[in-house]
Amino acid sequence: MKLSEKNYYEDLEIGFEYETPAITVGEAHVLGFAGLTGDFADVHVDEAFAREMGFKGRLAHGILGLGLIDALKNRCLVGFHVVAALNWQWRFVGPLYIGDRLRARLTISEKRLTSRKGRGIITLAIKGVNQNDETVQEGTNQIMVLCRPAGA
Repeated sequence: MKLSEKNYYEDLEIGFEYETPAITVGEAHVLGFAGLTGDFADVHVDEAFAREMGFKGRLAHGILGLGLIDALKNRCLVGFHVVAALNWQWRFVGPLYIGDRLRARLTISEKRLTSRKGRGIITLAIKGVNQNDETVQEGTNQIMVLCRPAGA
């Protein structure tokens, strides 16, 4: 598969793996997300409480981590002619702390054509990993992509 910003269904090979750049999960991310969603749970905003619960510090919201992973995926050098996002199956498997460097490892695990001509569905197996190479989130994302137009 070529590395490009826009790949068609035909360009995508099952088993192709790639990794995104990393982003540091910051205080502004967590407080901004808390303000946006109204989720001010103590484990996200109270350092002492998070430590009392056995964590080494405050945790980023799990859904914030998923959002950052999706953004990293979408800004990566490997891109797709996306029609629509269809499905997420996701698990939070480890803590994501403020200050962690989060990146995503992606593998094209499945692909199939749709009943509608000119479109296909790919499944990405994704692992969100921190700076210590520990998986903190994982799951799959299905997206509908365009097939290569005739003559392209």
